[in-house]
Amino acid sequence: MIGLTEENDALPPPPPRSRAPELVPTLFAQDGVLATALGLEHRPQQEAMARGVTAAQSTDASLLFEAGTGVGKSLAYLLPGIIQAVDESRQMIVSTHTIALQEQLDKNDLPLCRRVFSADETFEPYANFKSAVLVGKANYLCTTRLAVALRDKQELIPTAEHTELQRIATWAGTTEHGIRHELQPPPSYDVWDLVNADSSSCSRKYCNHESCFYQKARARLRAAHVIILNHSLFFAHIAAGAGENGSARGVLFPDDFVVLDEAHTVPAVATEHCGLHLSSYGTDRMLKHLFNPRTRRGLMVKHGGATERQLVEDALEASTQFFAFVSEKLLSQQNIVRVREEGFADSWLDGPLLALHKAVRQRADKLDDGRERDELLDQAQRIATYQTGLRQFLSVAEPEKFVYWVERTGRRQSIVTLRTAPIDIAPFLKEELFGCDTSVVCTSATLALAGRMKPFQVRMGATEIGAAIERSPFDFARNFRAFVATDMPLPTRDEARLARDRLVDYIRYCALRVSGGTLVLFTSYADLRHVAAELESDFLAAGRPLLCQGGDLSRTALADRMRECGNAVLFGTDSFWTGIDVPGPALSQVIITRLPFEVPTHPVLEARTELIRDRGGNPFNELTLPDALVKFRQGVGRLIRQATDQGVVTLLDARIVHKPYGRWFIDCLPEKELVRMDRTNRDTRFLPFA
Repeated sequence: MIGLTEENDALPPPPPRSRAPELVPTLFAQDGVLATALGLEHRPQQEAMARGVTAAQSTDASLLFEAGTGVGKSLAYLLPGIIQAVDESRQMIVSTHTIALQEQLDKNDLPLCRRVFSADETFEPYANFKSAVLVGKANYLCTTRLAVALRDKQELIPTAEHTELQRIATWAGTTEHGIRHELQPPPSYDVWDLVNADSSSCSRKYCNHESCFYQKARARLRAAHVIILNHSLFFAHIAAGAGENGSARGVLFPDDFVVLDEAHTVPAVATEHCGLHLSSYGTDRMLKHLFNPRTRRGLMVKHGGATERQLVEDALEASTQFFAFVSEKLLSQQNIVRVREEGFADSWLDGPLLALHKAVRQRADKLDDGRERDELLDQAQRIATYQTGLRQFLSVAEPEKFVYWVERTGRRQSIVTLRTAPIDIAPFLKEELFGCDTSVVCTSATLALAGRMKPFQVRMGATEIGAAIERSPFDFARNFRAFVATDMPLPTRDEARLARDRLVDYIRYCALRVSGGTLVLFTSYADLRHVAAELESDFLAAGRPLLCQGGDLSRTALADRMRECGNAVLFGTDSFWTGIDVPGPALSQVIITRLPFEVPTHPVLEARTELIRDRGGNPFNELTLPDALVKFRQGVGRLIRQATDQGVVTLLDARIVHKPYGRWFIDCLPEKELVRMDRTNRDTRFLPFA
């Protein structure tokens, strides 16, 4: 990935101090601008958060802040941050986990901030702040690379793909932003690789900043006071060294400061992006970009000769043999297998990659300085980076710090992928996030466990960072009810059949007793598919649309359909426990089919379990239970999304009342009164809102 900073980026001179500490109280007070000029409800919790964020940002301190649903955390960090960014000519980076929140910030919250600033003459200087949304470089069309591809299409792509290239060229004349997802149907991956901006040949040196979509986006980014992106891109840039600004403070850009919303997901996302990720598919695409033996196209057709093309074919053959061997030896019985020591496979790819790297580099050195030379140097560097990563994996270089595994991926499970991840992400976050001499505010509705922030601080490498909690202002006593089915069998193998039958019975009963929509949260696709097959006809007969994750509709489309239908039943698994936002009667019940414990079979969880045990700790208490509690809080939090919402949470896992750890889950409910029911009394005990 190309870094965000450029060679001439430098730390600006010291700016004047921000007026945020004196201005923010006049925005959020009971008689402040939000209440008097815009008629927004005064929320003491929001005011407290805004003051806390201001204090942290104005002193370049970091802060962990749990803000319950309804606090209004977006405005509580955006308004102080914008004031500081404008006053001090700095950039506020706002990172989120979900697309939904990213779009809400860009389309709703930032325009509201402009209205707030425009409502009072004191704040008018801030009303013209600039913002931008950052997406990955490979998502942008580079018009320079497009022109080259059109010119050299005979050498680069097969004739069958020329129509696709022309379709992209036609779209380039009408698109506003030149972002891949704007082109429908999506472009071919192979053709897009030739024209996207993810190359050193797409730079200010070679591209017209008025026509290249990426360069125009960079200009917007450089001028922006607020930059919005997602956690995946945020940590991918950090892992790629984008934040290496020398002595300058800042995480991604020189002198920036950061807000991480939906911060409960940060440890998992950071873990995902801070290791190696080498796949048979990625290797194949990288090599065929140079030369595809089947189509006789690629960079080496124009810039290489028979020798270089043969070296690519040798590397492709070695890659095929290597990944086939890994698949046969390790993945014939399981889709994920941990690698604990070296020697499981020979480095068949090392020699061919080394020879190819030297050949591509030599071809580049024969060219004059310019775009084509940089393009080849870029490809040579990718080969070298891949080769280094492969050597590290095969040698199991740092088993005390990283976990190593191989897995099958892709829709058909046909891609073999080599993966590593840090066993303990806290040291990385402590150095790369909180060690950058700038403010990093982490916020979410679910950071604490039983009112304690210490577990999250430990996981984040933030034990010395200040923390605060503001609870939701919603009237849960009036609008929230929770029920538990006490006669659900415990999840044991002997009781599996009975548990499934009873699960079907309870979901049918509870969903049809609620007039609005019901979200049913599963912990496995197998249970979801089984229950869906059993109940599809029942819901159809009752006029209740059944929406299921894993079909043709995306997660966003499923949530949209649920809002539109008003009485749908939506079945979802892992990703639906967090982020989905369906206010009003369209979501009147959340059914949790099982407490969301992760079985530590995945190599990362397994390695972390071993680490805790080796330290003399208790893996269940320190890892499994905290993870389940956070996910449970997120699932329950799908229900009440605005002050006027009413609804019920129905728990179909009796462990919450039969096991000692169940009290921790009960403590996560916004109202601790849990109505117990079984099949003999549920008609009188299960009383959802009318």
